[in-house]
Amino acid sequence: MSNETFNISFIGAGNVAYHLAPALENAGHTVKEVYSKSGKSAKKLLPNLYDASLAKSLDFSKSEANIFIIAVPDDAVVQVLENMVLPERSMVVHTSGALPLSVIPKNIAGVTGVLYPLQTFSKNRKIAMESVPFLLESSHKEGHAILEKLLKDVSKHVFKVNSKQRSQLHVAAVFACNFTNYMLTSSQDILKKTKIDFNLLQPLVTETIQKSFELAPKNAQTGPARRGDLQTLDKHMEILAKQPAYAEIYELLSQQILDKYQ
Repeated sequence: MSNETFNISFIGAGNVAYHLAPALENAGHTVKEVYSKSGKSAKKLLPNLYDASLAKSLDFSKSEANIFIIAVPDDAVVQVLENMVLPERSMVVHTSGALPLSVIPKNIAGVTGVLYPLQTFSKNRKIAMESVPFLLESSHKEGHAILEKLLKDVSKHVFKVNSKQRSQLHVAAVFACNFTNYMLTSSQDILKKTKIDFNLLQPLVTETIQKSFELAPKNAQTGPARRGDLQTLDKHMEILAKQPAYAEIYELLSQQILDKYQ
């Protein structure tokens, strides 16, 4: 464990803060305050922390914290930054994958940075934080060193990336995570029509993901479009005729696969 510890305040108490704040405390750091717009989510997070207090405003001028982590939705980050008052010689970071470092005004704090955990978080799911990749960026060498010290006992996977790299990775993550989950939602909806258990797909999905990372996704592709089986594609379109939204997705993705492999 690092000998240097930090006092931290969280602005935002959603899914990221729910997992990250306790993990930082378990690594030896101290969460001093938690702020959320209504206060409700912050109050729910406080029992999971040792001695943190509820921050009732964005005026942290008298705070004992030296690192301020903004963990709010992307469209709220700028508004938070515009209303924050920070103590001297503090560091402020956001946790967004899509927003650049430059969204943080340079004059707001001594050091600025980004601390982006590349993982999907839900409050009712435990996460092995030591396996979560953390992508770090700072406006100063000092800032990057601080972020590394902050996270070295939280995760074994800490990387330095710039804003362009992080935004590209964020787009890729949406395809790999969010779109994949929506496809699973679509599969479940389709199966409901015939009352078939969605869990029957679990071995298939698990093998697909494992195979993609072992062989590379391009080499792991299978299915009727990959084979050029137009007869099966047409039959599937007939099945989806009464579900036009899914039929549109099926046709688009099948054509993309056909164009890539045939």
